[in-house]
Amino acid sequence: MADEKKPADTKIEPPHSQEAQSSQKGAPAAEGGAGQPQRVQVEDKDAVCSYANFCRVTGTPEELIIDFGLNSQPFGVPTEPVRVTQRIVTNYFTAKRMLHALHLSVQRHEQAFGVLETDVQKRVVGKPKG
Repeated sequence: MADEKKPADTKIEPPHSQEAQSSQKGAPAAEGGAGQPQRVQVEDKDAVCSYANFCRVTGTPEELIIDFGLNSQPFGVPTEPVRVTQRIVTNYFTAKRMLHALHLSVQRHEQAFGVLETDVQKRVVGKPKG
């Protein structure tokens, strides 16, 4: 393990940002100066994609644990357990960068398509029946 090199600090970037596009596969990694985040080349050909409509966040003083799953009963309290299919364990520094990247992505989406209502009951009431 002494031979392994880890980047000092990586930056999580929202999809479709200029920086994220330039850090994709094949783009050269930028030299990181003092205070500048390093760019990391990403190889995602073996990435597994799954859908989640459920998220649970727990943690310890050192790490954040994010569970993702599929809730087959999205209205009310589920009578069946929600099956967790993915678990991400990360440190709080990475979680804070992820929070910022997600915030920017949602903000851009809402500017383009309108505000996202997270209360399911309000979304159901606001839709015409038909």
